[in-house]
Amino acid sequence: MNALLIRDLRLAIRAGGGFGLGLAFFLIVVVLVPFGVGPNMALLGKIAPGILWIGALLACLLSLDRIVALDFEDGSLDLLATSSLPLEAVVTLKAVAHWITTGLPLVLAAPVLGVLLGLSQDGYYWIVVSLLIGTPALSVIGTFGAALTVGLKRGGLLLSLLVLPLYVPTLIFGAEAARRGAEGLATGTPLLMLAGITCGTISLLPFASAAVLRINLR
Repeated sequence: MNALLIRDLRLAIRAGGGFGLGLAFFLIVVVLVPFGVGPNMALLGKIAPGILWIGALLACLLSLDRIVALDFEDGSLDLLATSSLPLEAVVTLKAVAHWITTGLPLVLAAPVLGVLLGLSQDGYYWIVVSLLIGTPALSVIGTFGAALTVGLKRGGLLLSLLVLPLYVPTLIFGAEAARRGAEGLATGTPLLMLAGITCGTISLLPFASAAVLRINLR
């Protein structure tokens, strides 16, 4: 399992879907927002949690089509499906590799980029906490979408259309938790809902992803 995880990490970085691409897109989104909204720092600071969450969500979308497609194209997925390692474990490791190469760098970069948006000092902690809890769900849901569209030509757009509606609950509760924390309000309810979504996706979607892959490989 460790060897497969290391292999997926190397593939994700070599394929251009690793640290640099997601961080660059995240930075572009944050930099462009003040040009569209205006230089009002009070307004930017108020909407900063939502902007950071939207930027992180869109950055995660960039590399979703590579999670399973590379293994499908070179035949590695067939070998993994017939190996002694359960297919559920394979898709889980792929989701973990995606989160390490995409989600974790976004979590670490969010407070730094929050400075550009005038995020309040109390908001730095909560944006990191909310992204740390919520981004694993984005990777797991994205892996499920990638399994659904594997083998389809030009399936990237279809993948985005399938995954974006599933991302909405995570976005709502993640941004709300960060906003409440930045304003000094209670964050317990949105954080619990966010954690519940993440735990639910981690518990259920690997089995759904594995079932979909088995159907697509027949």
